[in-house]
Amino acid sequence: MTRSRSKLTWLVVGLVFAAAWLSGCGGSVSDRATRANEGPLPGASQAERAGKGEPLRNPPQMVSHNGVLRTTVVVERQKVLVGDRRLWGLTYNGRYMPPTLRVKPGDRIELAMVNRVTEKVQGVTKDTNLHVHGLHVSPRQPADDIFLSIKPGTTYNYSYQLPRDITPGTYWYHSHIDMYSAAQVAGGQSGLIIIDGLRKYLPPSLKNITERVIALKDNQIQGDAIKVNPLSIQAKTNRTVNGQQNPVIGIRPGETQLWRLANIGANIYYKLRLPGATFHVIAQDGYPVQRVYAAQTLLIPAAARFDVLVQGGKAGTAQLETLPFDTGPAGNTFPQVDLASVVTGGTPMTPAAIPTTFAPSEDLAEATIADRKNLVYTETTTATPERYYINGRYYDPNRIDFTSRLNTVEEWTVRNDTEEDHSFHLHTNHFQLMSVNGKATDPGHRWYETVNVIRGQSIVFRVHFTNFTGKTVAHCHLLNHEDMGMMSVLDIVDGPGAKAGSRPPKSG
Repeated sequence: MTRSRSKLTWLVVGLVFAAAWLSGCGGSVSDRATRANEGPLPGASQAERAGKGEPLRNPPQMVSHNGVLRTTVVVERQKVLVGDRRLWGLTYNGRYMPPTLRVKPGDRIELAMVNRVTEKVQGVTKDTNLHVHGLHVSPRQPADDIFLSIKPGTTYNYSYQLPRDITPGTYWYHSHIDMYSAAQVAGGQSGLIIIDGLRKYLPPSLKNITERVIALKDNQIQGDAIKVNPLSIQAKTNRTVNGQQNPVIGIRPGETQLWRLANIGANIYYKLRLPGATFHVIAQDGYPVQRVYAAQTLLIPAAARFDVLVQGGKAGTAQLETLPFDTGPAGNTFPQVDLASVVTGGTPMTPAAIPTTFAPSEDLAEATIADRKNLVYTETTTATPERYYINGRYYDPNRIDFTSRLNTVEEWTVRNDTEEDHSFHLHTNHFQLMSVNGKATDPGHRWYETVNVIRGQSIVFRVHFTNFTGKTVAHCHLLNHEDMGMMSVLDIVDGPGAKAGSRPPKSG
């Protein structure tokens, strides 16, 4: 390609990116209020201002307009600011913490992914792809097909049609390329998706509260680069919030804020705590709860998200921290780390009442069960490399491991027969977690798509397959384990009975 043509290509990409950004200017009042709390617009000089002890910045946003979000995501290796260091990383649109995609139920996302990775990095493939994690969209091309590969120098045009009843909350996007998901996500290829709609369930006194993204990304460092291969989960890991190192989060005494907590790293667990404060959970994994619940700590495995209300206490400073966590004899130990400084100050506010009930919720407790499936985690950690299995099988993209029928409800049991914790993630559909190790879960907040399965224990969930057929996957979302075999292929096929897209009645 000639130099002039290369410059023209980059100009076009830049104009598309700018148009996608500006398209959000006509959003709703709540959208505009949210954007007022954002960080800087995209741009290298502004992105570099994020550093240790600086105010927390929400990532920039690309917002849908008139029911469509048209945007471009460029994948390339660049030297960018990561925390308080400049490192070579795998970036989306030239950022370690890329733009958030913000849309509404029923919108369409038209996303051009441009692969500009020109060489292997630490032996990692140059091919890539995209997974819109948690979104209830088609697993077929040109939507959320995680089996495709986007070659270097090429562009793939994704198109996702969101159902009108897709649940609002926090989701994310990341690479899901076979055998190298961990490397590319650890290198930086992950960002957030927000489906608007949570605010409609809040009482009037809370509809215009400040919203903060708390995106947890971790990295290991090798020289002047983010290490991507080989990755050891136990190795020393640098943890950032929105790509910043120990940023400052401001809140007034008595003020209520909406925090979107999201673990968008490859392998690491977080056990979050903010001393003196309570997390009031209003959504999990992009699914609003029926009953708001309070938690002093939140365990967030890789890929999980919680939308929470947080109220400012007395004036002072506290550390948002991750507590020590041990995943078992064959697993990993994670230390205590301060993530951000939360500074409470300014003019006090009268604390608003935290709602106790929130959103209506689908209930599968009385549903007819069309099939029951069992999924067992095992592993061989003494071999080199380590190998991880589901039902004794190593992942094969060409093999169908499970078949389910559209418009039916199934009950799955996931058993962890290893000596370390593993997470479980199901693509395409959320599931209702019925019990953990034989103990029934609270019906007021049962819906997930990523959960931790404790070593030696089991979970039981129910899933209603609606709207979409096609090949998809279920896997451990410790991406090292997924890449080393702990993933199964699920084929959702046409089913009898109910109309396409029909759902059991909602309660509440």
